[in-house]
Amino acid sequence: MKPLVRIIFCLFCGASAAAPELYWKARFEDQIPDQPEVQEPAAVVQEKQSFHEPLTWKFPDPPAEEPPQFPPDFELKVPTATNSVSVICGENSVRVEAKKDLLGIGKPVQAADVTLGGCPATREDAEAQALVFESELHGCGSQLLLTEDSFIYAFTLLYTPSPLGDSQIVRTTDVTVSIQCHYQRKHDVSSEQLKPTWTPFSDTKASEDSLYFSLRLMTDNWQFARPSAEFLLGDMMKFEVSVKQFHHVPLRVTVDSCVATVIPNVDTVPRYAFLGNSGCLFDSQLTGSSSRFLPRSQDDTLQFEVEAFRFQQDDSGVIYITCSLKATAATAALDATNKACSFSNGWRETSGNHQVCNCCDTDCGTGNQNPLTRTDAQWEQETAVGPIIVKEKPL
Repeated sequence: MKPLVRIIFCLFCGASAAAPELYWKARFEDQIPDQPEVQEPAAVVQEKQSFHEPLTWKFPDPPAEEPPQFPPDFELKVPTATNSVSVICGENSVRVEAKKDLLGIGKPVQAADVTLGGCPATREDAEAQALVFESELHGCGSQLLLTEDSFIYAFTLLYTPSPLGDSQIVRTTDVTVSIQCHYQRKHDVSSEQLKPTWTPFSDTKASEDSLYFSLRLMTDNWQFARPSAEFLLGDMMKFEVSVKQFHHVPLRVTVDSCVATVIPNVDTVPRYAFLGNSGCLFDSQLTGSSSRFLPRSQDDTLQFEVEAFRFQQDDSGVIYITCSLKATAATAALDATNKACSFSNGWRETSGNHQVCNCCDTDCGTGNQNPLTRTDAQWEQETAVGPIIVKEKPL
């Protein structure tokens, strides 16, 4: 009987050991939430996108052009006689005084350029700033004219300006003043002098692609566009150059060259290149004038003034100014090909960086500093102003 008892005991022990495990599994599975059913991803369908209408693009329309703002009370200067010649007719001689500022433009003439009938000045009056001519009545090319009641001795005071260096321009023209001494039987003396006389404008500008260049004449205070292009010899012609930025990075405008001609064609003669070599204003160096660039107030605007002039042997007084304008990135450093240099006891750059002007007396080259400096029509442009009429100032 003993073996039988052992078998039953073992079975009972095994059953007892397995019971807790079965109980724990059943309880744990009751607490596990239902897992979502995993679905297979849908197949991705790809197709080529197509356009029903063609793609189009055009360059933006240029900005609306602003009408020039003219000064409300602008008036042309009225030529007035300078009264720069005086005459004393003596009993047997004549004395003529001519102010060194013969034309009344603030510029003294050269003594050698003024003669009385071919006779040079006998002396200069430093205090009165005058040239003095003294001659007998029968001297210095005088002519004797007879009338019924008087003798008339006629003289001619002649001013012939010397050439301005090697240029073809003049800022004064030949002037003759007729002087007459009348001697009547009662010895009344009088003197007369002949006053010379002299003759209008439109302003043009052009634009190119996305950069809009402008070259215009300005009033003396630089506040308005000048409504007239009539000047007198001795006046300062004031020019303003600008570039409209539109969608570009900030730009700096410069003037590479300027040429004056009597018709709107730079390839004709006579011609006077008063600015060149990539921004060197030669006029003051060649002729001793007061022409200069003004200090910059902003990068996209540049101002300069040129003393009015005429061409030799041209009585019309008409000139056209054609300039090559250029725009470069304002952030680019000034160099020999991007500058604005004036001559006054040496070359001076308008921004103060005078070293870039050292090449003005040689060759400043063409340069290749920045992509913006390429010389196609988008960044460099030729613009003209004219006709400008320069009249003589009456004596």
